[in-house]
Parts: sequence; C-alpha cells; structure tokens
Amino acid sequence: MKQLLEKILAIFARAIIRKYQPKIIGITGSMGKTSAKEAIFAVLKNKFNVRKNIKNYNNEIGVPLTVIGVESGGRSPIKWGLAFFQALKLILIKDKEYPELLVLEMGADKPGDIEYLVKLFPCDISVVTRIGPAHLEAFKTVENIAREKQKIVTHLSKDKLAVLNCDDPLVMEMHKRTKARVIFFGYNEAANVRAIDMLYHGAGLDLAGIKFKIVYSGSAVPVFLPGVVGAHQINSALIAAAVGIGLGMNLIEISEGLKNYKAPKGRMNLIQGRETLIIDDTYNSSPRAVEAAIETLQKLNIAQVARKAAILGDMLELGEYTDEAHYLLGKKAAEDGVSLLICVGKHRTKTAEGAEAGGLTRDKIIEFENSQMAAEKINDIIKPGDLILVKGSQGARMERLVKALMREPERAEELLVRQEADWL
Repeated sequence: MKQLLEKILAIFARAIIRKYQPKIIGITGSMGKTSAKEAIFAVLKNKFNVRKNIKNYNNEIGVPLTVIGVESGGRSPIKWGLAFFQALKLILIKDKEYPELLVLEMGADKPGDIEYLVKLFPCDISVVTRIGPAHLEAFKTVENIAREKQKIVTHLSKDKLAVLNCDDPLVMEMHKRTKARVIFFGYNEAANVRAIDMLYHGAGLDLAGIKFKIVYSGSAVPVFLPGVVGAHQINSALIAAAVGIGLGMNLIEISEGLKNYKAPKGRMNLIQGRETLIIDDTYNSSPRAVEAAIETLQKLNIAQVARKAAILGDMLELGEYTDEAHYLLGKKAAEDGVSLLICVGKHRTKTAEGAEAGGLTRDKIIEFENSQMAAEKINDIIKPGDLILVKGSQGARMERLVKALMREPERAEELLVRQEADWL
C-alpha cells in the first residue's frame, strides 16, 4: 500500500510541477536541513510567493504532499481521498495563487532517496548543509552518505545554482561534480558568503540570541537571530543569504528577512529554566551535531553560570559505530569542560565510560535508563545558575527533560518538540 501511495503521489506531484513550473530550492545534508529551510523561507517570503515543507515532510511521501499543499491522510481513507481531490483540482483548474518558489527539504534514510526525489523534482537551487554519520545502519560509511547527498547537485545544469558548505570538506568537494554555478557559505575566508564578528547578545542567564555580520562581495550587514545559539544557526542564515543572492536579492533585504527567522523547535533554542538557562537541542542527534552542540556550550562564557551541564540521550541508527560514537561523545563532553554529565538511554554506559576517560570524575556523571526516569529526578540534580544542554535522538524523547526543567512548563506545546497528542 505504501508503494502504491508513493506512485500515486508522485504522478500527481509531477503533473502539478509541469503545470505551474515553480522554481525548486532543494535542501539536504546530515544536519541543519530544517533550520536552513526556515531561514530561507524567512528571507524569501517578503519578496516571493513561496511554500516550504509542511512539518518535517522530507521523504518520498512528504515532499509530494508539500507540492500538493496537503497534510498526510494518516490511516484515514477519507483524508487521502481529499488529498487526491486537491491534487486533481490543481491539475485541472489553474490556481493563480500557486507558489512561484518551493523550498523542499530532502532527506535520505537509505541509498537512492535523494536520486528518487531529484528525478521527481529537479532543483533550480540545491543546498547541502553538512555531512556526518547518520543512518549508518543503511549507509555503512560517511562517504556513502556524501555520495547520496551529492546527487542533489550533480543533476543541476549550468544555469542552476549549488549552495555548498565551505567548512565541510565532503561538501566542498561536491563543486567538482556539478555543472552549476556555486556559492560557498561558511566561516572560511574562501567562502563567498561568510559570517564575521559573532557575539552572544544578552546578560547572564538572560541570553537573548546571536549577533553577527554577513559578508558578501565586499559588503557586510548586521544580523540578529533571537532565541538561539550555535554556529549551525548562523550557517542557516548564511544559506538563506546565498539563496537570496541567487534569486537577485540584496544584503539589506536578506537582513530584514532574517529578523523574522524563528528557529524550529528543539534546535539549539534558548529556554528559561528555574534560575537556569536551557539549550534545547532535542529534535534529533548524530555525532557531528552533538559535537557542535557541546562546542557551543563550551564557548558560552556567561556571567552567573554555576556549572555547565550536559544531558545527553542516545544517538540512534548508527549501526556498528554505536558504541564508539557514544564513547567519543562522553570523552568530548569531558574534554570540553562539561562539569556535570547526565547520560540517558540504553547506550548511557558507553557515554559514561568515555567521559571518565576524558577526565570527568565518576561523581560528576549520572546515568538514567530512559528520559522518563530522568525527568522525575532531574530537578533534584540541577542547581540554580546551571547552563544546561539537552540533546538526543528523536527516539530518546529528551524533550521530557526540558519540560521538567523549564520555568513555564505550561508553554511546552508552544516551545517544545513532540507535544502532539499522538506523541504524548
């Protein structure tokens, strides 16, 4: 039934693309796709009629649903019937309001996923965020992940645009395998669009966000991203700037658009705790992403902070790399100055072993079997003045810890991931 559904959706979506011929901005990578999508949308929406992925619809079913403009029918035949009716309506009757730009996040859980999506929806602008170990059960190696992800740029013709991460060697190398014009983004001086003068804005535990400047072609504009920390959030702004430049926008327009950027839930968002500050990065996790989060925690030199604590859940779908990845995760946390490490999940022991090897004493390491058990005890462990990073893969359900720690748990539905009834 799933294969039949995919075929029907593909037929409808391709017919809609042929009829309306919107420009397609495709985004892939091992991390940062959703944040990039949101930043691109924020920049473009004031100048263009633009649509982004609905929810996290980034696979062979979700991307066609975004093209049609409907949500999944789930297990309801009636809802699927209504979705098919909407698709037929778009094909048969011209909709003057159909978007001129589609911003489509394209995920890859297994080999062939990106190739399938770009055959259905060839891109005008392709973005690759960053490559790292994720879904290794299916891909086996990071190099295999890169080979799959690069298909989003290898299919581009010379009149199209590739936006590539200058700071990631695996992504940067992709420019050799595309005919398209390339704009590099990043911190490296070789980047066409880069960030300088980054600083955190706010006082103590009332940290408000990140300030920096975007530089392109000799010009620079200031940007403020509220409510977030972390270099990958800046990367999302740089990606949005590169896409905007590719579509003829200037830096002032881009900076204005980024004022409306709202980071997705669970992506390095700042949330006030009870006399603490929480960095909520609970949407998902992978080795590279958690390294970046820990590095951000290390770099935050905030007055009034008593301890830097990391609450780290399992990283999933890593296959035979699982034990090593969790060991190295704990080691990095210890070496980067985490003074309290709370390990959650079935791989917690490996994380704890790595932390001890990295120099963290056993009395500074606490283990919990799962996030529910940790949430029940966490407020007995965390102290006023703590700066707390919370991260883990989706299946680890680390948002439960953030809800337990946050000052206003009644706002969980507004601020946290996975608060819908079916998740709860």
